[in-house]
Amino acid sequence: MSRSKSRRTFIKKGVLLGVGISLLGESLYACTANKTSEKLSILILGGTSFLGPHQIAYAISKGHSVSTFTRGKTKPTIHRDVFDKVEQLIGDRENDLSALENRHWDVVIDNSGRKTDWTRKTANLLKEKSGIYLYISSTGVYFPYTSGGIKEDAKVLLNTPKGVTDDVLKMSYDYGVMKANSELEAEKAFGVDRTIVVRPTYMFGPGDLTNRFIHWPIRLSKGGNILVPGKEDDPVQYIDVRDVAEWCIRLAENKTHGTFNAVGPSEPMTMQNFVKKAASTFDVNNHLIYIDDYDFLKKNKVHYIVPWIMQDAYSYGSARVSTEKAKKNGLTYRNLKKSIKETHDWWYSDALTDEIRERFEGNPNTVLAREEEILNKWKALTKN
Repeated sequence: MSRSKSRRTFIKKGVLLGVGISLLGESLYACTANKTSEKLSILILGGTSFLGPHQIAYAISKGHSVSTFTRGKTKPTIHRDVFDKVEQLIGDRENDLSALENRHWDVVIDNSGRKTDWTRKTANLLKEKSGIYLYISSTGVYFPYTSGGIKEDAKVLLNTPKGVTDDVLKMSYDYGVMKANSELEAEKAFGVDRTIVVRPTYMFGPGDLTNRFIHWPIRLSKGGNILVPGKEDDPVQYIDVRDVAEWCIRLAENKTHGTFNAVGPSEPMTMQNFVKKAASTFDVNNHLIYIDDYDFLKKNKVHYIVPWIMQDAYSYGSARVSTEKAKKNGLTYRNLKKSIKETHDWWYSDALTDEIRERFEGNPNTVLAREEEILNKWKALTKN
């Protein structure tokens, strides 16, 4: 099962994992400029889905050359114009790496490491022909999130515990275990001093077709009575995909090896504060209605609206991951309102078809579709 499919399934079933258009945005690039003017040859395994197009656009803007390795099936919905400048290699990480043989790159960025064996095979094939291997992992390696302040040196599971019978819970363990073992395979092949591991939390922004976050740009732009789930102190973490993409290129430029949590925002934020700030993006009247009753939310199948994840024994630390090391090593953050607006504008642009939009906005099972009904139930309950 692919990473994107497994993550979507995981979220849809309510298990509580915590996991733009402008190229430079408001990142503080000048403060973290690369230490060398060297132009790199970069191979991106994947590259056409979500994170990849932003990495490619930024890399090309810096004068680097880019090759991608994909099955040739996914078409980007962002930065389409830059792909004319990209060498597009076709193959399959499952059984056909021939396009990568007898080739050399300065940097390999592994965006599509969805199986440990895939990482093992590509890393070993390229270890003598490339300088740096950057593996895109996930904060999912920390599952279950039993504590807060999770740092990069926290112990992670390398095997799914025995006796896990719930299918969705097992999927959560399996995903984290796969990512953790893939990190090790990259390090075994390239060595610690030539390996970069980036562990993003939930990414959002232009190009995101997972529909994990799009609820908020859509809903907040419409105004009116808006359901805001969660207790007053429920934390949230998220990051603009472009902040991750551009930081990956800078890490590679600077040869900054190590493991890093790619998590935002820059300072702790609650769900209520997130919605207040995001809502101010749009010049519409709104009334935020806070529902802090977990039992009511569960009964009405509101277990999450990313970045909010209902807190429980498995998810307590999912939005309490440390950002300290990443910030010290150059991770910067766009303004939330700008990110929300540019994601909204991408969603309603010609980059997507009406069919894609309707698939989400017309789905009767989403909170977006059921919001009025849920708010009416809450109003009736709180009147008694």
